[in-house]
Amino acid sequence: MTIQYNNVYLKDGYTIAGTYEADGPLREYFDDIYPKDLYFGEKTLEKAEIKMQTDSISKLLNRNKLNDKDINLLISGDLQNQIAASNYTARNFNIPFLGIYNACATLSEGISIASSYLENKNFNNIVISTSSHNMVAEKQFRNPTEYGAYKHKTTTFTATGACSILLTNKKTNIKIESSTIGKIIDKGITDVNHMGAVMAPAAADTIYRHLHNLNRDPNYYDLIVTGDLGVYGKQILIDYMKKVYKLDISKNYNDCGCMLFDIGKQPVYAGASGPVCSALVIFSYIYKEMKKKKLKKVLIVPTGALFSPTLLFQKESIPSISHAIGIEVIK
Repeated sequence: MTIQYNNVYLKDGYTIAGTYEADGPLREYFDDIYPKDLYFGEKTLEKAEIKMQTDSISKLLNRNKLNDKDINLLISGDLQNQIAASNYTARNFNIPFLGIYNACATLSEGISIASSYLENKNFNNIVISTSSHNMVAEKQFRNPTEYGAYKHKTTTFTATGACSILLTNKKTNIKIESSTIGKIIDKGITDVNHMGAVMAPAAADTIYRHLHNLNRDPNYYDLIVTGDLGVYGKQILIDYMKKVYKLDISKNYNDCGCMLFDIGKQPVYAGASGPVCSALVIFSYIYKEMKKKKLKKVLIVPTGALFSPTLLFQKESIPSISHAIGIEVIK
């Protein structure tokens, strides 16, 4: 399903990065950088993630001279059990709240939901927020870092950070032009250390349907960017698109998981992952390049692996999802 919009605009985005992320190539684009100890003055790592997400919302509102009553809806999701970081963040604001979960594709899910409300002019201003924390995610989905568990070369490194964006139906220079809602894709992969292979087919399906539904070819966009496939998943996607859909996206395609870190120089294995991975790249570097009109049409395709460690122990495979959002500069 692909929807086009006429009344949805991007007002602003606020990004908070950890120091690993700031040591990468995009440091100059982040709005804020938090300390290397990863606790950020809190007693637990989970509370540190809540602090990041809360701060990203507060600072976004402050920069735009808005307060809670100016926002009709807060949409947020993260990787903590029961999206705990988002739930505990939302209690700090007197704003109606929708908690969502699509793993690392949560950002695009939130944008799609918000765009539908704004297009119909039910609401005027909506904030979408997401976050992830390396140490929290490692503890929950793999093993605590302190265990010293072996890492495979195809493993991705969960990004630490938070991002909040403000969408409005009041005209700005950048609009949300379209969205394609993804389907669950499961190719029977069970390797938790190779999420790029898990998610690439979902990204391919969504990209193909988006282009087909709108009668576009890949060159319509200045940039097509996936969420967090990493170096191996990125190549799998390029090859998969050529073989299955006869489309070559290699000329204007990149992956946020490859863009966030300096792979090869930083100890991040196959690249970045986590809900905030794509958010940090899109709403720091890409957003600011669009404001300069160096990029005018961008298709963002965040990717998510919807797995449960418990179900993996029960010999289940890993389903994946990907949603596409078209963002364009207004002439």
